Amino acid sequence: MKRWISIALFFCAAALQGAQVGLIKIDGPIGPATANYISRALDDADDQNDECLVIELDTPGGLLQSTKEIVETFYSAKIPTVVYVSPSGATAGSAGVFITLAADVAAMAPNTSIGAAHPVEMGIGSSDESSTNDIMRQKLENYASTFVETIAEKRHRNVAWAKSAVLESKATTAENALKLKVIDLIATNVPDLLQKLNGRAVNGKALKTAGASVVEIPMILTEHFFQLFWQPEVMMLLMLVAVYGIIAEISHPGSIFPGVAAALALILLLYMSATLPLNVAGLALIVLAIALFIVDIYAPTHGVLTGGGIVAFFLGVMMLFNHAPTGYHLPMTWAISATLVTAAFFVFFAGKGIRAQFLPKRAGSETMIGKTVSAKSRIDAAGGSVFIEGELWNAVSDTPIEPGQPVVVGGIEGLTLRVKPKTN
Repeated sequence: MKRWISIALFFCAAALQGAQVGLIKIDGPIGPATANYISRALDDADDQNDECLVIELDTPGGLLQSTKEIVETFYSAKIPTVVYVSPSGATAGSAGVFITLAADVAAMAPNTSIGAAHPVEMGIGSSDESSTNDIMRQKLENYASTFVETIAEKRHRNVAWAKSAVLESKATTAENALKLKVIDLIATNVPDLLQKLNGRAVNGKALKTAGASVVEIPMILTEHFFQLFWQPEVMMLLMLVAVYGIIAEISHPGSIFPGVAAALALILLLYMSATLPLNVAGLALIVLAIALFIVDIYAPTHGVLTGGGIVAFFLGVMMLFNHAPTGYHLPMTWAISATLVTAAFFVFFAGKGIRAQFLPKRAGSETMIGKTVSAKSRIDAAGGSVFIEGELWNAVSDTPIEPGQPVVVGGIEGLTLRVKPKTN
């Protein structure tokens, strides 16, 4: 009897608790961390028996590979997905178009926008039209348009508009998107969204979201880390660490730490560049700039090559992350700071370190070679002595030398100097 009372109390408590909805917020470019966050949030929302997962979205775009992963996650999700472009003024640009269309329910807040999903703007290839050949660009456009078409067809949304967003970079407001059947509804805020979702059938099940409690699912520490880590600023720092470390190891052999730091930074940079697009021309300009800096150290040109290196480095940095539509771009302040710091590094640190390796030794026994001193005693092949650097040294000579005769130190063999008579 007690068992049945406990079960009844459990179901009563569950009924009184009411429905629950999961919520996550995506504000910024779409990348690997975003895809992982959405996938985990859907699993957490399912474990919590949430009615649905609301994804509040405001993005300028992102990477196509990450977008594909998110779309596939939506398709396999066990609970309904709701993409809500919000707050007012937000946009679902580029990759955001694919994600919004792929959701079970697509919603937007008033005064928001959606559109402009051209594939070259989604981290595929370069944004410089002259650097992308026509055949490859056509393939990318065909692929992206087919991809968005299948999404729109699956979710019963406006296929023609979806294709135009890819092929013609079309964009529209929330109000027009609703008229064009690109989205399902417009809601002023999350409570209004939940009210309008209530009773809507998704996958044969009516949502019960009216008055539901909203539980936000935050990013975990690793997701926060990678979200911050996968940025052009971080890649710029890694590149500088790699460059500075390699040059520091060359200019100060045996330091070890700069070389290890450079190796780690280079490995991380290569790993990140596999997903975050880099402009090859920008990378080439940076390599050219470093070459000019180094050449100017060995063959001084009164700053001409250094000046050229500064210009090349600045242009390279500005071009390196030339993917503004994806939201991945390097701020001007970072480009200027990186250029000035790099120029100062080569002029005041690396240059002096490398030049110091070619200077004559100023300490130790090697400094005695070439000096002229007087013989302290008779010196011949059997031996003798000279007084030099405040010490009495053994000396040998193939030519006999009398005491007091000036001699020149020609070499050192252990603790014995090899000398020869000084000739006028």
